[in-house]
Amino acid sequence: MPIPLLDATRANHALEHATITILLGRMPRPVRMLGRSTPGGFYLHGNVPTDDLTAAVYEALERLQAGESRLAVSPLCGTNLAVAGLLAGLSSVVAFGAASRPDRWSRAVLAATGAVLLSQPVGHLIQRYITTSANLGGMRIKRILRTGRGAWTVHRVETAWS
Repeated sequence: MPIPLLDATRANHALEHATITILLGRMPRPVRMLGRSTPGGFYLHGNVPTDDLTAAVYEALERLQAGESRLAVSPLCGTNLAVAGLLAGLSSVVAFGAASRPDRWSRAVLAATGAVLLSQPVGHLIQRYITTSANLGGMRIKRILRTGRGAWTVHRVETAWS
């Protein structure tokens, strides 16, 4: 059953987050990982053993389908960074333009700082309602492909819907 591209990307983004959360909880040392979701699955960049990734992907899918929607939202998501930059930039422009000349810079910095603090809960909401969807319905894992070596390892997790 085909689903719209945006819905597929949001669902894969949720699966990506859940997989990374599970992996980070299992890895014996801190590991750098970067994920990127597409309508057909997601890419995971990082030196992660394929067997560990495979186990985490299937557990993530099972747990999301069982209703653990909190796994779809991550404090490590790039959405949070984008929201922080956007809010800080907009708030500092508004504060800079609205202040008298001597106060412009201090007000702009204060506004940007407040915006960055506000960005975390806003980023969480944007992930929850816009950039991810924990509704994975009939999603299944088609295959997991590995390329590269060491720090240059990339896994492609391909998904489909039944």
